[in-house]
Amino acid sequence: MTNNPSSQKTSHKAEEESAAAGEEQAVKQEFSRKMEKEEKQQSKRRQKLSRPRLRIFPIWLRIIVVLIFAAAAFIVGLMIGFAVLGDGSPLDVLRMETWQHIVDIVNKVD
Repeated sequence: MTNNPSSQKTSHKAEEESAAAGEEQAVKQEFSRKMEKEEKQQSKRRQKLSRPRLRIFPIWLRIIVVLIFAAAAFIVGLMIGFAVLGDGSPLDVLRMETWQHIVDIVNKVD
């Protein structure tokens, strides 16, 4: 090996150039990976937007089920309230005569 200062400078420059080229290549690879990832995300978004969502339990059926549950909870609440608080039979709350009697009391009909 020679200790020539000019040969050391050129070898040092060559090392710097190769390091810079390596960094540039790494930046390019990272940029290309980011672009590929963005393209995949965009294609997934387009695919989701293009096909309609298939619902197993449709919205109109959900509304009907919720209304049925609400009505059932209301009737059960009436039965519990009439039987526990009013000391009556729970099934009496479902009779029309009971409700007519309540309306008569509210309207003060003798």
